[in-house]
Amino acid sequence: MTTATTALQQKAQQLLDTLDQQIIGQSHLTQRMLIALLADGHLLVEGPPGLAKTKAIKTLASLIEGNYHRIQFTPDLLPSDITGTEIYRQETGDFALQRGPIFHNLILADEINRAPAKVQSALLEAMAEEQVTVGKHSLPLERLFMVMATQNPIEQEGTYPLPEAQLDRFMMHVKIDYPNSAAEKLILDLVEREARDDMTTTPEMMSQDELFSARDEILNLYLSEETKTYIVELVMATRQAEKYDAELARYIDYGVSPRATVALSRTARALAWLKGQDFVSPEEVQAVVHDVFRHRLLVSFEAEANGKTSDSLVDDLLKLVPVI
Repeated sequence: MTTATTALQQKAQQLLDTLDQQIIGQSHLTQRMLIALLADGHLLVEGPPGLAKTKAIKTLASLIEGNYHRIQFTPDLLPSDITGTEIYRQETGDFALQRGPIFHNLILADEINRAPAKVQSALLEAMAEEQVTVGKHSLPLERLFMVMATQNPIEQEGTYPLPEAQLDRFMMHVKIDYPNSAAEKLILDLVEREARDDMTTTPEMMSQDELFSARDEILNLYLSEETKTYIVELVMATRQAEKYDAELARYIDYGVSPRATVALSRTARALAWLKGQDFVSPEEVQAVVHDVFRHRLLVSFEAEANGKTSDSLVDDLLKLVPVI
């Protein structure tokens, strides 16, 4: 590795360490947030209320050269509340474009499943095409653009399930849970220090140029033909499960899409780079595959009746598909 590459990796690791100091007990979330940012993808986070999901992305935004906006999704939200609208200017007799909150670098789509399909489709265009349509205008988004959407698994009344097409646009689906007792004590200490304004250190920010350079380095990380084949075999096993196990085939209705193949490669590269490696191994692929497949793998009614989940089926796939 070159000196420049090592310096960027160290800076990214420092950024991750700072996130972990601010978002205590959620190291899986903070790492996946940074992986999604480095891999140029979007993140769906599912967990109970009060686990610092909002604070996590707000803190990430404060550590990079970028701006942040939170959109609270509600049943009465309109697409124009996200994308913007055209406003008539009486003094000129013309329509002026009023840009919406989607024109920021980091977007928190809070409780995304509380908004109806029309609103979700407006966000889908932004995530899929990196542009939005307002009236007759198609407007490009910022080059640095990431959506972190949240879902509450406890309260499902008045929600609109995300369609598979939109779920597929998320690079990863991360599930988080309550912290342990040791982390809970550290959270108490942190909140008290923040209340006293006793946060003395000012962490160094990562510029957008450094972030884009890191993305280039990640894309150039060495990925062997054997590891590529392993990625493809894991994907194909979700579509042709009968080749490995007849029972597993009955449990899978639909396998993962080609986007999963790309996402698995990109996230494994980003994880390897964050670990300071200059190559990708099957270990990194196995570490991220649950987050990449979880929302894309559709399980059958028989699987649900037998207590199987997409996560448990991915566990089975990892046992059945040999490492190349």
